[in-house]
Amino acid sequence: MKKPIIIGDKIFKYKKDALAHFKAILNAYDNGATVNEKDKNDLLDLLRLHPNFEEKKKCGIKGFKVDKVRYNTKCFHIIKNDLTTAVFSYTQIINGNYSPTTKFSRTCRDSIQTDLRDVKQKYFNKNSTKGQVKCQETGDLCFWEDLVIDHRQPNTFSVIVDRFIEVNNINLNQIEYIKIMDGVFELKNQELAEKFRAYHKQKANLRIVKKGLNLGRSHQARVKQQKKDLRIQ
Repeated sequence: MKKPIIIGDKIFKYKKDALAHFKAILNAYDNGATVNEKDKNDLLDLLRLHPNFEEKKKCGIKGFKVDKVRYNTKCFHIIKNDLTTAVFSYTQIINGNYSPTTKFSRTCRDSIQTDLRDVKQKYFNKNSTKGQVKCQETGDLCFWEDLVIDHRQPNTFSVIVDRFIEVNNINLNQIEYIKIMDGVFELKNQELAEKFRAYHKQKANLRIVKKGLNLGRSHQARVKQQKKDLRIQ
Protein backbone atom coordinates (compact mmCIF):
# COMPACT_ATOMS: atom_id res chain seq x y z
CA MET A 1 0.00 0.00 0.00
CA LYS A 2 1.35 3.39 -1.01
CA LYS A 3 2.13 5.89 1.71
CA PRO A 4 0.13 9.14 1.70
CA ILE A 5 1.82 12.38 0.68
CA ILE A 6 2.37 14.58 3.74
CA ILE A 7 3.07 18.28 3.12
CA GLY A 8 3.02 20.36 6.31
CA ASP A 9 -0.26 19.67 8.07
CA LYS A 10 -1.92 18.37 4.90
CA ILE A 11 -2.21 14.69 4.07
CA PHE A 12 -2.93 13.68 0.48
CA LYS A 13 -3.99 10.10 -0.19
CA TYR A 14 -2.52 10.16 -3.70
CA LYS A 15 0.22 12.10 -5.42
CA LYS A 16 -2.31 13.37 -7.97
CA ASP A 17 -4.28 15.02 -5.14
CA ALA A 18 -1.20 16.92 -3.97
CA LEU A 19 -0.46 18.00 -7.53
CA ALA A 20 -4.05 19.16 -8.02
CA HIS A 21 -3.94 21.20 -4.79
CA PHE A 22 -0.88 23.20 -5.80
CA LYS A 23 -2.01 23.50 -9.41
CA ALA A 24 -5.23 25.10 -8.12
CA ILE A 25 -3.18 27.61 -6.12
CA LEU A 26 -1.05 28.41 -9.18
CA ASN A 27 -4.08 28.94 -11.41
CA ALA A 28 -5.86 31.11 -8.84
CA TYR A 29 -3.47 34.00 -9.50
CA ASP A 30 -2.74 36.20 -12.49
CA ASN A 31 0.85 36.61 -13.61
CA GLY A 32 2.73 38.96 -11.29
CA ALA A 33 0.32 38.50 -8.35
CA THR A 34 1.62 37.82 -4.83
CA VAL A 35 0.01 34.86 -3.08
CA ASN A 36 -2.03 35.38 0.08
CA GLU A 37 -0.94 34.33 3.57
CA LYS A 38 -2.77 30.99 3.54
CA ASP A 39 -1.30 29.91 0.24
CA LYS A 40 2.11 31.25 1.30
CA ASN A 41 2.11 28.84 4.24
CA ASP A 42 1.22 25.90 1.97
CA LEU A 43 4.02 26.83 -0.41
CA LEU A 44 6.50 27.14 2.46
CA ASP A 45 5.57 23.65 3.64
CA LEU A 46 6.08 22.36 0.10
CA LEU A 47 9.37 24.20 -0.38
CA ARG A 48 10.80 22.60 2.76
CA LEU A 49 10.69 19.30 0.85
CA HIS A 50 12.87 20.70 -1.95
CA PRO A 51 16.24 18.87 -2.07
CA ASN A 52 17.98 22.26 -2.30
CA PHE A 53 15.86 24.02 0.32
CA GLU A 54 18.87 25.50 2.15
CA GLU A 55 19.98 27.18 -1.07
CA LYS A 56 16.44 28.31 -1.93
CA LYS A 57 15.93 30.03 1.44
CA LYS A 58 19.20 32.00 1.38
CA CYS A 59 18.58 35.69 2.18
CA GLY A 60 15.25 34.70 3.76
CA ILE A 61 11.83 34.20 2.19
CA LYS A 62 9.48 37.18 2.15
CA GLY A 63 6.70 35.55 0.15
CA PHE A 64 5.73 34.00 -3.15
CA LYS A 65 4.29 35.21 -6.42
CA VAL A 66 2.98 33.63 -9.57
CA ASP A 67 4.60 34.74 -12.79
CA LYS A 68 5.49 33.45 -16.23
CA VAL A 69 8.72 31.82 -17.24
CA ARG A 70 9.75 30.55 -20.67
CA TYR A 71 7.00 30.23 -23.28
CA ASN A 72 4.58 32.12 -20.97
CA THR A 73 4.25 29.13 -18.64
CA LYS A 74 3.03 29.99 -15.13
CA CYS A 75 5.31 29.10 -12.25
CA PHE A 76 5.83 29.85 -8.57
CA HIS A 77 8.53 32.39 -7.72
CA ILE A 78 10.12 32.83 -4.30
CA ILE A 79 10.37 36.48 -3.24
CA LYS A 80 13.45 36.81 -1.03
CA ASN A 81 14.05 39.45 1.64
CA ASP A 82 16.51 41.22 -0.66
CA LEU A 83 13.68 41.29 -3.28
CA THR A 84 15.46 38.93 -5.64
CA THR A 85 13.37 36.03 -6.93
CA ALA A 86 13.91 32.33 -7.64
CA VAL A 87 11.71 29.91 -9.53
CA PHE A 88 10.70 26.52 -8.18
CA SER A 89 8.64 23.68 -9.63
CA TYR A 90 5.91 22.24 -7.43
CA THR A 91 5.59 19.23 -9.76
CA GLN A 92 9.26 18.35 -9.42
CA ILE A 93 9.13 18.53 -5.61
CA ILE A 94 6.07 16.27 -5.43
CA ASN A 95 7.12 13.85 -8.17
CA GLY A 96 10.76 13.70 -7.12
CA ASN A 97 13.57 13.30 -9.61
CA TYR A 98 12.45 12.60 -13.16
CA SER A 99 13.13 9.22 -14.70
CA PRO A 100 15.54 9.35 -17.69
CA THR A 101 12.59 8.89 -20.07
CA THR A 102 10.50 11.66 -18.47
CA LYS A 103 13.42 14.07 -18.32
CA PHE A 104 14.26 13.52 -21.99
CA SER A 105 10.63 13.82 -23.06
CA ARG A 106 10.06 17.04 -21.10
CA THR A 107 13.25 18.53 -22.51
CA CYS A 108 12.23 17.59 -26.06
CA ARG A 109 8.83 19.20 -25.48
CA ASP A 110 10.52 22.42 -24.36
CA SER A 111 12.71 22.38 -27.45
CA ILE A 112 9.70 22.61 -29.79
CA GLN A 113 7.66 25.23 -27.90
CA THR A 114 8.69 28.03 -30.27
CA ASP A 115 7.58 25.89 -33.23
CA LEU A 116 4.19 25.19 -31.62
CA ARG A 117 3.69 28.83 -30.73
CA ASP A 118 4.44 29.82 -34.35
CA VAL A 119 1.79 27.37 -35.59
CA LYS A 120 -0.75 28.84 -33.17
CA GLN A 121 0.14 32.41 -34.12
CA LYS A 122 -0.18 31.73 -37.85
CA TYR A 123 -3.56 30.09 -37.29
CA PHE A 124 -4.75 33.14 -35.36
CA ASN A 125 -3.35 35.55 -37.94
CA LYS A 126 -5.26 33.76 -40.68
CA ASN A 127 -8.53 32.95 -38.90
CA SER A 128 -9.01 35.37 -36.01
CA THR A 129 -12.23 37.37 -35.68
CA LYS A 130 -12.20 39.84 -32.79
CA GLY A 131 -9.43 37.90 -31.11
CA GLN A 132 -11.15 34.52 -31.39
CA VAL A 133 -10.76 31.47 -33.63
CA LYS A 134 -12.69 28.23 -33.89
CA CYS A 135 -11.56 25.16 -31.98
CA GLN A 136 -10.75 22.67 -34.73
CA GLU A 137 -12.72 19.90 -33.04
CA THR A 138 -15.82 21.56 -31.57
CA GLY A 139 -16.10 24.62 -33.80
CA ASP A 140 -16.51 26.83 -30.71
CA LEU A 141 -15.03 30.32 -30.86
CA CYS A 142 -12.25 30.68 -28.29
CA PHE A 143 -9.65 33.19 -27.21
CA TRP A 144 -5.90 32.49 -27.39
CA GLU A 145 -5.56 31.52 -23.73
CA ASP A 146 -8.38 28.96 -24.00
CA LEU A 147 -6.70 26.96 -26.77
CA VAL A 148 -3.76 24.60 -26.95
CA ILE A 149 -1.80 22.92 -29.70
CA ASP A 150 -2.42 19.19 -29.59
CA HIS A 151 -0.84 16.28 -31.46
CA ARG A 152 -3.38 14.22 -33.34
CA GLN A 153 -3.32 10.47 -32.81
CA PRO A 154 -1.66 8.15 -33.51
CA ASN A 155 1.43 10.39 -33.57
CA THR A 156 0.97 11.80 -30.09
CA PHE A 157 3.96 13.62 -28.67
CA SER A 158 4.98 10.63 -26.53
CA VAL A 159 4.84 8.34 -29.58
CA ILE A 160 7.06 10.75 -31.54
CA VAL A 161 9.60 10.87 -28.70
CA ASP A 162 9.59 7.09 -28.24
CA ARG A 163 10.10 6.52 -31.96
CA PHE A 164 12.90 9.12 -32.08
CA ILE A 165 14.69 7.32 -29.26
CA GLU A 166 14.31 4.00 -31.05
CA VAL A 167 15.32 5.21 -34.52
CA ASN A 168 18.42 6.97 -33.21
CA ASN A 169 19.36 4.23 -30.74
CA ILE A 170 19.59 6.74 -27.88
CA ASN A 171 20.85 5.65 -24.46
CA LEU A 172 18.87 7.93 -22.13
CA ASN A 173 21.28 7.31 -19.26
CA GLN A 174 24.06 8.96 -21.27
CA ILE A 175 22.18 12.13 -22.23
CA GLU A 176 23.74 15.32 -20.82
CA TYR A 177 21.65 18.36 -19.88
CA ILE A 178 22.06 22.02 -19.09
CA LYS A 179 19.84 23.10 -16.19
CA ILE A 180 17.91 26.29 -16.98
CA MET A 181 15.79 26.42 -13.81
CA ASP A 182 13.94 24.03 -11.51
CA GLY A 183 12.58 21.21 -13.65
CA VAL A 184 13.63 22.87 -16.93
CA PHE A 185 16.59 21.63 -18.94
CA GLU A 186 18.16 21.91 -22.36
CA LEU A 187 20.00 19.19 -24.21
CA LYS A 188 23.72 19.86 -24.00
CA ASN A 189 24.09 18.34 -27.47
CA GLN A 190 22.49 21.04 -29.64
CA GLU A 191 22.85 18.89 -32.73
CA LEU A 192 20.60 16.29 -31.08
CA ALA A 193 18.12 18.99 -30.08
CA GLU A 194 17.88 20.25 -33.68
CA LYS A 195 17.62 16.69 -34.93
CA PHE A 196 14.58 16.15 -32.70
CA ARG A 197 12.99 19.42 -33.86
CA ALA A 198 13.37 18.30 -37.49
CA TYR A 199 11.96 14.84 -36.72
CA HIS A 200 9.01 16.34 -34.83
CA LYS A 201 8.32 18.73 -37.71
CA GLN A 202 8.20 15.76 -40.09
CA LYS A 203 5.92 13.58 -37.95
CA ALA A 204 3.55 15.90 -36.08
CA ASN A 205 -0.01 16.51 -37.27
CA LEU A 206 -1.32 19.32 -35.08
CA ARG A 207 -4.70 20.74 -34.13
CA ILE A 208 -5.73 23.83 -32.18
CA VAL A 209 -8.28 22.69 -29.62
CA LYS A 210 -9.90 23.81 -26.38
CA LYS A 211 -7.92 23.07 -23.24
CA GLY A 212 -8.82 19.72 -21.72
CA LEU A 213 -10.51 18.38 -24.83
CA ASN A 214 -10.10 14.64 -25.12
CA LEU A 215 -8.87 13.87 -28.62
CA GLY A 216 -9.03 10.10 -28.17
CA ARG A 217 -11.69 9.41 -30.75
CA SER A 218 -11.64 6.68 -33.33
CA HIS A 219 -11.82 8.97 -36.34
CA GLN A 220 -8.69 10.78 -35.16
CA ALA A 221 -6.61 7.63 -35.03
CA ARG A 222 -6.00 7.49 -38.77
CA VAL A 223 -2.37 7.75 -39.80
CA LYS A 224 -3.15 9.60 -43.02
CA GLN A 225 -2.79 13.37 -42.79
CA GLN A 226 -6.09 15.23 -42.88
CA LYS A 227 -6.77 18.45 -44.72
CA LYS A 228 -7.30 20.53 -41.57
CA ASP A 229 -4.14 19.30 -39.84
CA LEU A 230 -1.66 22.08 -39.11
CA ARG A 231 2.01 21.66 -39.86
CA ILE A 232 5.21 23.34 -38.71
CA GLN A 233 6.58 25.38 -41.58
